[in-house]
Order: sequence, then C-alpha cells, then structure tokens
Amino acid sequence: MSHKKRLALIDMGTNTFHLLIVELPERRGEAPRVLLRTKVGVKLGEGGISQGEIAPAAFDRALHTLQAFQEEIELHQVTDVRATATSAVRVARNGAELVKAIFEQTGIRVEVIAGAREAELICKGIRQAVPLGDEPHLLMDIGGGSVEFIIANDQQIFWKQSFEIGAQRLLDQFFRHDPLTPDDVRAEQDFLRHALVPMLSAVEHFRPSTLVGASGSFDTLGDLEAARQGQDLARQPAAREVSLDSFYRSYDELLNTTHEQRLALPGMTPMRADMIVVACVLIDFVLNACRLTRIKASAYALKEGLLAEMLGE
Repeated sequence: MSHKKRLALIDMGTNTFHLLIVELPERRGEAPRVLLRTKVGVKLGEGGISQGEIAPAAFDRALHTLQAFQEEIELHQVTDVRATATSAVRVARNGAELVKAIFEQTGIRVEVIAGAREAELICKGIRQAVPLGDEPHLLMDIGGGSVEFIIANDQQIFWKQSFEIGAQRLLDQFFRHDPLTPDDVRAEQDFLRHALVPMLSAVEHFRPSTLVGASGSFDTLGDLEAARQGQDLARQPAAREVSLDSFYRSYDELLNTTHEQRLALPGMTPMRADMIVVACVLIDFVLNACRLTRIKASAYALKEGLLAEMLGE
C-alpha cells in the first residue's frame, strides 16, 4: 500500500454525483495523481425539485450511489473524504434527512454549501482548466437546480451569484412540447430576462470578453461538436473552445428534434437529452443579452475547485 495521503472528493449535484479520488503529492506544487474519476446520473431533482423536496425514488438513488462511492473509497484506501451537496439538497424540505441517512449508512459527512460558496469553488475549478488571464470572463455553471454566474479573471472574482433556475427547474417549467415551440422558447427567455437582471447589470459594468461554461450541458455541447468532427469522445481535454457556429448548429438541431431523435445524436448523454434543450435556450439568451461571441468549455468545476483550495493553490 502507498503511504501517501489519498483524498476523495464528492460533488452531489442535482443531476449528477461526481467522485474524484486522488493521491496527494509529497512536495508542494506537484500535481496530485488521479486514481479514479467517475460520475453517476442520479437525477436528484427529478420529480420533486419544483415542489421543494427530493422524491422517494431520487432519495433512494442518492443513497445507493453514496454506498457505491463508499465502496470505491474503501477499495482505494482513502484517508480523507470531503463531500458537498448543492441546490437540490440546499432547498429541499427533506434535504437534511438525506444528509443524515447518508451519514448513518456510509459514514460520509456531507456539507450542504450555499450558492455563493458554490460559485467560488466553481471559479477555482475552472481556473485549473482555463487560463483566464487579466481580462474578465463570464463563468457559467448550469446545474440541475441552480445556475452559477461568476465574473472573474485569473486572480480576482469581481462578482458572483447563484440563481435557483437550473436545468431541471427550467425543464419542469418550460418543456411543454417536444420539440419546443417558438412560444415555449419565448416564455423561457422572458422568464430569464427578469430572473437574471443582477447578472445582466454586472456584465454591463464589468464587460467580460468570453463565456466560459462548466459542467454537463457544456460537456454535451463539446461532445456533439467532437462527434461531428470524428474525434474520440473518451479523450476530451480539460478545456476546449466551442465555436459559435458549432453551438448554433447544435442548438438548431436540438430545437427541431424529438427526444428519441436527440438520443440518437452522436455525443448525446441519455440523461441530458431533454435538459440540454432548455439549457441551450439559456445559453443563447446569455450570449445575446451579454453580446458575447466566444465560448470556452471547462471539464473542471466544483470538485476540482475544492481540491485546489485544499492544496492551497
């Protein structure tokens, strides 16, 4: 057995639970060695998030996933576990009950973090993948329960806010037809115009140059583009550019296909076949309202930010 310290980081998102296991370096400044990086589509928000609770089936999926994560943690002889939960657990009436059940059944202590803390960790994670330089960028993480917006460069966060308008919530509210009708799209955009007033004001003030997107929806957009170009989806980089042409090609295709047709698209993840549509309406709104013409996608987000923080970077 290695005598080096091993750390497990768990991010319990509203759609996806992530587990990252690393072996910490002996010398400061060296990169940790990744032993395991896995994710499970738990859909914690499905069937209940818009009513303010975690539905029984989702509750059970969460418990089973954490039990499986605990097995991996024991197998890898991890010495320290850090687990965070975000929007779905944060706002659910039975969120504390889930946290208690997880501890009782696995011994894992889950920290439920506030939206502002989530935004800060996402920023730290994105910085590990995307060189931001001196210019302000608009960072955006579309979760199932919340969406975080951060205006930052490599050194400073100028502004940040978490909005409880994640993809599962948008799906519940605006996915009225399949494919979406123009009226459905307009209804979502009208909602966003009012919900995102603080973000639009901050963008007007700080004038970010580029949209940097993290997490599932941007991963999927990158995979759709990579599949069109015949690239190996198993070997995608930590950061990549998604051209505007590519985004709008994907958006147009997603708006005009049914669930079954979207499932068949190379690069599509089954769990995101519907959420990606309402997420793209949101991305399109942000690009237009903020007058942004560049999109970068970061494969790193909250858990990588937590790791960077723990390593003192």
